[in-house]
Amino acid sequence: MLIAGESARDYLQVLASIARSLKEREFVESLLQPIDLDAFYERLFAGFGGISLRSVQVAQNRVNRVMLREAARVAHGCNCAAIMVFGDTFVGGVDAAKWFGKAKTILVARNLVEAKEAHNGFSETIQVRSFSSHRLAQLRSAMLVALSRDVISFNDRICCIGGMTGSNQFDTVVVVEIEREFQTLLTGHADLLPADVKPEVLERIIAVATELAVEGREGRPVGCLFVVGDSTRVERLTKPLVLNPFFGYKEEDRNILNPFMDETVKEFSSIDGAFVIRGDGVVVSAGSLIQATDSDHALPSGLGSRHAAAAAISVSTQCIAIVVSSSTGQVTLFRRGVMLPLTEKKMSTSE
Repeated sequence: MLIAGESARDYLQVLASIARSLKEREFVESLLQPIDLDAFYERLFAGFGGISLRSVQVAQNRVNRVMLREAARVAHGCNCAAIMVFGDTFVGGVDAAKWFGKAKTILVARNLVEAKEAHNGFSETIQVRSFSSHRLAQLRSAMLVALSRDVISFNDRICCIGGMTGSNQFDTVVVVEIEREFQTLLTGHADLLPADVKPEVLERIIAVATELAVEGREGRPVGCLFVVGDSTRVERLTKPLVLNPFFGYKEEDRNILNPFMDETVKEFSSIDGAFVIRGDGVVVSAGSLIQATDSDHALPSGLGSRHAAAAAISVSTQCIAIVVSSSTGQVTLFRRGVMLPLTEKKMSTSE
């Protein structure tokens, strides 16, 4: 039984993580065997992003000590507003207070329970799904989520430290200026996230889109489009291609934050048309044809009608559109007609 207070933000994500763990046959079978409770908790919470309940110290080798120490110096010397650590580099955790003192710290991982024991002294934690073996592959999505949460601002400079996923070795330090990274997307505006869209809703949609980009459906690549926010105006510019599969259900049963919605959304992703989602996460419809037109924005060659529809609806309304490409597996975000790739092409789960 999971008990959460009214102030709890991501209890649905915790339920989703538990559900994913219970899908593993080996894990379920291990529950039937006598097991040490400490070992059980270590294994259970490792599935929530690779961060142990205990404050596990980073492997005490010289390179890691140098990297962490120098990252703190770079952040101080460059007047960085925060230090972002990519936690999937390590199976254990990083003691933020030990290495970075009182500096603002952000932990990024695939799946992360927002529990005090898992923070290891980090100021903030961000969940970003990624299947890429590239260093700092989660960087742009993590920055986007941090901006939407107001964890960082557009004028900030961030020091990032990471390495190859699961390598237990930090090998990269990068300083990112947020304004330069997102200047094309902002296009003179400061409101990256539409006013009616909750940050946790955007996080969840990015996670589902990334999983679809990698897994596809029944071994086949799947392309889909999510339109989030300003649903009243969006609905005026859409029409159903099929009977709405979400019609008549209670709002809590068709909310994207509901962990049981993952498979439902993935199943309906093969339907032609877009998902229309309210800013609070309620799925309004699936299989919707976008009828907005936009002749002012030229898209790069090679992008199809799905990307064109995403660009057009993001210009005509105050929404965010997220596209999964069926041909390349790339996940792209559109805001005011400007595109921002969130993942690289042709990701793989083979790592």
